[in-house]
Amino acid sequence: MPSVTIQPDGIRTDTREGETVLQALSRSGYGFRVGCRRGGCGICKADLLDGEVDYPVAVSDTTLTDGERATGACLPCRAVPRGDITIQLRDDKLRCCSTLLASIYGADSTKGSC
Repeated sequence: MPSVTIQPDGIRTDTREGETVLQALSRSGYGFRVGCRRGGCGICKADLLDGEVDYPVAVSDTTLTDGERATGACLPCRAVPRGDITIQLRDDKLRCCSTLLASIYGADSTKGSC
């Protein structure tokens, strides 16, 4: 089961088969600023610091260009980790939306703001 680590907060959670980064974080009680959730707006754009992701559902070439993919940008709303990954949020911090879910799924609920 691949894990996702979010920087700068250092929150780590596991993903399920075929689950996007955003879905894994939401299931684990965390959230951050997102827009359309379909890979079309780019509001959730983050930097992939380590690991690789797939896009089983196509995202717009104008939202995430080949050049951005090559330099490590990703769209957490559509990105499915191939293995363990680390991403850096650009203009937002991860928020703890549910300390209960964070404790159930093993994420550190003492990090991020609730």
